Amino acid sequence: MSRVGIITLSDKGYAGEREDKSGPTIEKIVKEYGYEVVFYKVLPDDPGMLKQEMITLCDEDKVDLILTTGGTGFSKRDNTPEATLLVGERQVPGIAEAIRGYSLTITKRAMLSRGVSVIRNNTLIVNLPGSPKAVEEALTYIISELDHGLKILKGTASECARK
Repeated sequence: MSRVGIITLSDKGYAGEREDKSGPTIEKIVKEYGYEVVFYKVLPDDPGMLKQEMITLCDEDKVDLILTTGGTGFSKRDNTPEATLLVGERQVPGIAEAIRGYSLTITKRAMLSRGVSVIRNNTLIVNLPGSPKAVEEALTYIISELDHGLKILKGTASECARK
């Protein structure tokens, strides 16, 4: 069972001014697919705090997957992709491209998402959009393939070819 950390980035959510609905949406979906949620936290849109939390989750807690939500737009406070890239050792552009590509079939505003995906050690980190609706659409679209990617990353699978 893969271990998942969920981080919501929201100044208002962190201050208690807005209920986080995207994080619980992620939690519901990953649990339906057999993942174990071992960490969930709402942080402000602070790149230093996000960077440190992701490093801890990867290096000390050794989670298999970190899913972030929020902070991927054009606002001056939207720093999730930059913090994620600083933490990552290898980029995984196909995941972010797949999310944007699928989301463009729903709304043209998907082209404004700056989310990225990276690997640090044996952890995959994926930036998801901030709205609960967009989170559900994006995560539901990619989750069936994440399990295989995580198995390859952990060394428990070696073949990507399908028979």
